[in-house]
Amino acid sequence: MRIIGLTGGIASGKTSAAHLFEELGAAVIDADQLAREVVQPGEEALAQIVASFGEKVLNPDGTLNRAALGEIVFADPAARRTLEGITHPAIKKRAEEKLERLRQAGTGTAFYVAPLLFEAGITSRVHEVWVVYLDRETQIERLMARDGLTREAALSRIASQMPMEEKRKLGQIVIDNRGSREELEAQVRRLWRDEIADRAPGRG
Repeated sequence: MRIIGLTGGIASGKTSAAHLFEELGAAVIDADQLAREVVQPGEEALAQIVASFGEKVLNPDGTLNRAALGEIVFADPAARRTLEGITHPAIKKRAEEKLERLRQAGTGTAFYVAPLLFEAGITSRVHEVWVVYLDRETQIERLMARDGLTREAALSRIASQMPMEEKRKLGQIVIDNRGSREELEAQVRRLWRDEIADRAPGRG
């Protein structure tokens, strides 16, 4: 099975691109979705997070308060490393289980969508990397609009990731998402046809 890592920066549009590939028939595993799954009540990772950061990161109903945890880890690199040390192994295990199920089902191509593919050193999990790219200023504007952030808060979140220009150089294929949704769709369709459907006889 061919595993394509799909990554980008925060608010670069990788989730939008992944949904488009999924609509065309691709199998998609989203690391963000896995990250939400592994911190559900009853999961070992959530217990470890509470042990490390205290009850203040929980909502009254026992679910994870992402905003409270985010405030801690965005401001403190050591805290972020602690969190990653808990969540990354749990996400890895869940991803491997899902990929194995796809492999057994005879899936030809699967996308593994991960914002921190390079930062977390998990490129070995995939066969090639596709990067959803946009320039820094557009990234700042879209993040501010999407999450209702100030420019300062948006810059802080962007600074916690590898710069987009570096990611762009590391991708085997770059999807340029500086334009409209329609332009993104056109690129995805072309890549699906040229890179996936045409390379898998009888599929697509």
